Amino acid sequence: MIRFLLLQNRAGKTRLAKYYVPLDDDEKHQLEREVHRVVVNRDPKHTNFVEYRSYKIIYRRYAGLFFSLCVDVNDNELALLEAVHLFVEVLDHFFGNVCELDLVFNFHKVYLIIDEFILAGEIQETSKKQIMERLGELENVKE
Repeated sequence: MIRFLLLQNRAGKTRLAKYYVPLDDDEKHQLEREVHRVVVNRDPKHTNFVEYRSYKIIYRRYAGLFFSLCVDVNDNELALLEAVHLFVEVLDHFFGNVCELDLVFNFHKVYLIIDEFILAGEIQETSKKQIMERLGELENVKE
């Protein structure tokens, strides 16, 4: 199960956070600082999987952003790393060459995208085509 998803820049500023377990605000801020410290200081030659407390952090860096997932120890790392990549591909397709500012100014759309393929901390959809079709339908409804 995915515990939380974080998008952070190199400076440690959290650009997006989605939690699937209940946590206090203080705990969330502490987790964000700790996860950032772990992934930023990690040697690029190492794997993108880190044991963290009794969980695993799966992260990937795209340009200046770190996409991090905290998951249960028994979850499949490669499948979740692929889910991070799918998320980035969908963002890129939806925004057309996505950048950090797209995430900041359109955070509500980013949450919508996350909700299209992750439900209650579990991956629900892995087809980019299906996700993009659903997002297209939702965009048409708003107009």
